[in-house]
Amino acid sequence: MTLVEVLAVVVILGLVASTLAVGFSGALGRGKHELAKTQIAVIVGKVESYRIERDAWPSDDLGLEALSDGHASPSDSYYLSQDKLFDPWGRPYVLIVPGPDGHPYEVLTFGADGAPGGDGPNADLSSVNLHKARSR
Repeated sequence: MTLVEVLAVVVILGLVASTLAVGFSGALGRGKHELAKTQIAVIVGKVESYRIERDAWPSDDLGLEALSDGHASPSDSYYLSQDKLFDPWGRPYVLIVPGPDGHPYEVLTFGADGAPGGDGPNADLSSVNLHKARSR
């Protein structure tokens, strides 16, 4: 094999690898978004359990910390371990009490970019919007 042939093979392998990397990163982003939806659904269930047991929503001051260590014990039906309070991008989920449009609360994450708004993997995910989507 000549040097030119070796270089051609290296370039082709590089192109194939970069194409695969781009494809996998898109799938990973979608996977994290789906995981966040599932985690929000679990948190909503715990917030609802908190409401049933405490006859009140978690306060804005405590937020989701009300469901975790220091404010709840593992024997409480609404207990969530500390690591479950973080989205797939490593940022804490946000609890807003009261929520928008007459909802008693909202659980949300600001997506991959951590900033309000956005599209695709950067889109915000909200328990209010997920509830509306399921109701259709």
